[in-house]
Amino acid sequence: MSGLSTTTLAKPTPKPEPDSRTYANPVDIDYRYNFEQLNVGISYRTGADPVIVRHGDAYYLFQTLADGYWRSTNLIDWTFIAPNRWPFESMVAPTAISDGDRLLLMQSMFTPGAVLVTRDPEHGQFDFLTRKLPKLPNSVSPGRDRDLLPWHMGEPQPVAIPPGPWDPAFFKDDDGRWYLYWGSSDTFPLYGIELDMREGMRYIGEPRALVALEPQRHGWERFGQDHRGATLADGKPAGNYIEGAWMNKVGGRYYLQYGAPGTEYNAYATGVYVGDDPLGPFEYAPYNPVGYKPGGFVQGAGHGSTFQDAHGNWWNTGTPWLGYNWNFERRIAMFPAAFSEDGQMSVSTRFGDFPHYIPEGPNEDPERLFTGWMLLSYRKPATASSTLEKSGAESFAAENVTDENPRTFWVAGGNEAGQTLTLDLGSAKTLCAVQVNFADYQSGRYGDADDVYTEFALQYSRDGKQWQPLADTGKQRRDRPNAYFQLPSPVRARYVRYVHGHVGAAHLAISDVRVFGNADGKAPAAPAAITAVRDADPRAVAVRWREVSGAVGYNVRWGVAPDRLYSTYQIFADQGTHLELRALNVGVSYFVAVEAFDENGVSRLSKVVAVP
Repeated sequence: MSGLSTTTLAKPTPKPEPDSRTYANPVDIDYRYNFEQLNVGISYRTGADPVIVRHGDAYYLFQTLADGYWRSTNLIDWTFIAPNRWPFESMVAPTAISDGDRLLLMQSMFTPGAVLVTRDPEHGQFDFLTRKLPKLPNSVSPGRDRDLLPWHMGEPQPVAIPPGPWDPAFFKDDDGRWYLYWGSSDTFPLYGIELDMREGMRYIGEPRALVALEPQRHGWERFGQDHRGATLADGKPAGNYIEGAWMNKVGGRYYLQYGAPGTEYNAYATGVYVGDDPLGPFEYAPYNPVGYKPGGFVQGAGHGSTFQDAHGNWWNTGTPWLGYNWNFERRIAMFPAAFSEDGQMSVSTRFGDFPHYIPEGPNEDPERLFTGWMLLSYRKPATASSTLEKSGAESFAAENVTDENPRTFWVAGGNEAGQTLTLDLGSAKTLCAVQVNFADYQSGRYGDADDVYTEFALQYSRDGKQWQPLADTGKQRRDRPNAYFQLPSPVRARYVRYVHGHVGAAHLAISDVRVFGNADGKAPAAPAAITAVRDADPRAVAVRWREVSGAVGYNVRWGVAPDRLYSTYQIFADQGTHLELRALNVGVSYFVAVEAFDENGVSRLSKVVAVP
């Protein structure tokens, strides 16, 4: 159960059968339109800060500003549930937990608010666990926190703390005691406190400052694109944020997870501290970050939750960044995770936006869930029935839909049914799955409505003249901004065509049509001539390798042992054969290797190079 103490360890099984069901990130749910920028005319769908809780025989997904939540029995098909109670201001970064009998739900708050409880989440029937929490001990009033001093690791406990709890996380230990963790700041740490849940919810004792960022030692905790910093509108440098606490107990130890260094840009990640007591002290894990995905189509993996499925397999959720319409335009992602026998936590983001199997039994190795279906559509020619003309440097051309960039997109000249978008894969290939990712361009929507749904069909052809059905959205009317289709059986095709039916937005805009399968050839050769030179600033390393002919891209993989290269940075071949990796920890030795991939498969791993 998500957030509860558990020591269950998955057991090894063979690779899932080829007919097992799959998913691809971003998670395919009906993301809701944000209302916060209603009065300035900025319209976009978003999802962030995902918490997945297993309760009874189902999973429940909660996220920021959804006015409800989703239910699934298989982690693939999600149904939105509109509850009977919900705050008028909606919920930001909520926490949820199942104690086996009840499901508890709490939003982020700066002043005391309500906590909800249900024994019937399937039908959205919530009551108040408490209508109003007591004041958080030692907290100052909103706005007064600007007078508080920052807190750093090793300092005495603070006598006053900011208002809250914002970005809360419930945890129930196996001795029956309850705890709450919270914090979201570029100044203050994460906090924790014990809870009295015998009648409503009350605090026991005083909050404890638990962990804070140390970006001078942890390269990945630095803000900005690839941790290069950023400036605010007033010209001041942006701070490094710690937020999104989450707790799991595995093998008798407590894993306090956190998101950093901020949800904007590609480097949002998950880190972990480990301790022997739920309120610390905690020790920084030298293999951090554990959840990190700065490259590829989906970028960003921070601020989520870690949970076990019905078979005991671990999963970690996170918040990828889009940021075209607004800094906080985002989606959600789900990655396989694991805890090694000696306690190392890992999250597999390797090919983390390619199709993965959902296992139907215990699975020890997250890497085994990658289907091996390769990206067939990268930089392939695309043509459209119409394109909206726009002055200036920005282009809405059809070619944008194959660039693996969610911040560029095609906009049709009209929104009527029958608009088409056609991809030429260059030659006949074996197709296994297609993902259609919509964008918001002046959408003009700020909430759900009966006409906010997605309807379209996909067709395939070998010659571009004779077309056959490939997939469609079916009769169920729901919005699918990141619609993923696993084909019932592989199809041989050169062309894929999108045929428009309906979107709820003012414009038909598609960021990427991503086609997965195999070109049925030989996998690329392993990269050679690998070098990895640590910078004078030990938080960075320069990795270089020799170009592999025909490669579509490369995965730079690293870790703290040669057989634990758990972290991955994916780049495409047209981006070069070098990477400045700025996510290392001071005083930690590493090992680095590179693999190439193309439309046929993945190369053997290169020679592993030590980085002292």
